[in-house]
Amino acid sequence: MALPIEDYALIGDRRTAALVGTNGSVDWLCLPRFDSAACLAGLLGTDDHGHWQLVPDGHYTTERRYLGGSTVLETTFTTPDGAVTLTDLMPRNDGRADLVRKLRGVRGTVRMRHEWRIRLDYGRVRPWVQRKTIDGEKVITAIGGPDQLVLRGPRLPTARDGSHNDEFDVAEGDELVFSMAWFPSYAEPTDLGAPHDRIDDTVREDEEWADRCTAIVPHPEVVRRSLLTLRLMTDEVTGGIVAAPTTSLPEDFGGERNWDYRYCWLRDAALTLSSLVRAGYTEEADLWRAWLLRTIAGDPGKMQVLYDVDGSPRLPEVELGHLPGYAGSRPVRIGNGAVVQTQHDILGWVMDALQQVRQAEGMPSEKAWPLQRALVASLASRWREPDNGLWEIRGAPRIFTHSRAMIWVSLDRAVRAMEDYGLPGPLEEWRALRDEVHADVLEHGYDAERGTFVQHYDTTEVDAALLVLPLVGFVDGDDPRILGTIRAVEEDLLHEGLVLRYRTQSGVDGLAGDEHPFVACSFWLVSAYAAAGRLDDAHALFDRLIGLLNDVGLLSEEYDPVRQRMVGNFPQAFSHLALVQAAFHLADADERAGRAQRR
Repeated sequence: MALPIEDYALIGDRRTAALVGTNGSVDWLCLPRFDSAACLAGLLGTDDHGHWQLVPDGHYTTERRYLGGSTVLETTFTTPDGAVTLTDLMPRNDGRADLVRKLRGVRGTVRMRHEWRIRLDYGRVRPWVQRKTIDGEKVITAIGGPDQLVLRGPRLPTARDGSHNDEFDVAEGDELVFSMAWFPSYAEPTDLGAPHDRIDDTVREDEEWADRCTAIVPHPEVVRRSLLTLRLMTDEVTGGIVAAPTTSLPEDFGGERNWDYRYCWLRDAALTLSSLVRAGYTEEADLWRAWLLRTIAGDPGKMQVLYDVDGSPRLPEVELGHLPGYAGSRPVRIGNGAVVQTQHDILGWVMDALQQVRQAEGMPSEKAWPLQRALVASLASRWREPDNGLWEIRGAPRIFTHSRAMIWVSLDRAVRAMEDYGLPGPLEEWRALRDEVHADVLEHGYDAERGTFVQHYDTTEVDAALLVLPLVGFVDGDDPRILGTIRAVEEDLLHEGLVLRYRTQSGVDGLAGDEHPFVACSFWLVSAYAAAGRLDDAHALFDRLIGLLNDVGLLSEEYDPVRQRMVGNFPQAFSHLALVQAAFHLADADERAGRAQRR
């Protein structure tokens, strides 16, 4: 049975990722890529849908951590008879998709249970399992359809009740290394090499990367952990950045708000890029920029909201009826129907991120500019059309104020690129259009009676996305219209001190059920407070939000403050990048305040 979401930790090899529970169970793993079918899908059902568990037999307590500034997970199990550590990682640069699990006896003797239950194609297919000898080593293989998994270790579990089980003792000083590797089913696994104990190499590589962070921010270790998490969700080969490594973890327990986030939303990816560049990781920009150029090449006018990690545009949404869903939340979905939506804000985030890259590099990217120019020209020809908005509503398209403001950002960043770097384009035309869009938002997206920006042009409702208007430069942070918007968000969208995206009771999203406060929106309020000069409120809320992190520094999409539970896909890139950006905004505001005091 799946654990509470906050009881999981993430490991990965920057091509895919796994969720490991406090009970030593890997309950979610897609091989060989983020968007491949899961071979361990117990997270969305039961153990019989696939899991791999190493855990003490009987009563135990658990403590866990990432080793140093790395993504290598260490779990310590303590029992009445002793203690044992379980180290989990997915090694990189070994040419395979594999997961390594190392047991080490710390004290006394601990009786361990080992269960390996593979179920391919999201728990639907029970594979053909064999015990074989490969290169002189006894292994277990599980084959079904296109997939083949090879389990290695000093003790191989035996078949029992549809799974492979074993029990054994681990005494002080003992070390046992198990590994599972993926191969195509048509290939004969060979050259398995020595046991894959790549812990030291992985820790060293991660820490060297983390040490390159140049950010001076509040809670620096939390920010570094978020940056490492964002890096784990970046495909190191294609450059695609996934929104989360999971699908269908619910926004409403038992409800239908269950979506597949294992894909590359241009918005999330652009914001991730902005966070990495601001933290000093400029070389990461080249990988993602190349992904973007390849993905949109051919017809920029048909730019989508999201793509596969390799840039494929076809992501049909399918329901998996055989899976009961996390906490009975159905349907379980793979693919995402938002792929056919129009979301005008997307290009604004992309243009803003690429402008930040130019500023960091100190020179224009001639290679990316023709694509950007074509994208902006396409948007300029249809900017008055309604869209589905940032939140991907499945109701009627609207003229969302946030979307319209981000159209202004697209034009503004294009104008700046031409002004600051001499890049060619219709400068005067886009200056004029930029001003026209700005005036349109102020006229139709602002409720003068209440003194707040509104969610869309046909409502007086507010939306947490309006908090980003000062953050992207649409208005100043202390503009009375933004101060009124912050006040309206506090009045309408705060739930137990955390921020909802919008009031679902308005019916704007076309879905049944409710949802919980959205973590990224709460961090946006931190940033908006900082921009407005409310530094005490900003720091107080930021400190509270840091308290929502689980024991290894991870955040989900939403949070239930009543039951104190994480909700939604996990870990969520949007939550972590909003955390990082809030830390930057706080640092900037503190510096401005310090300068003002010195004057």
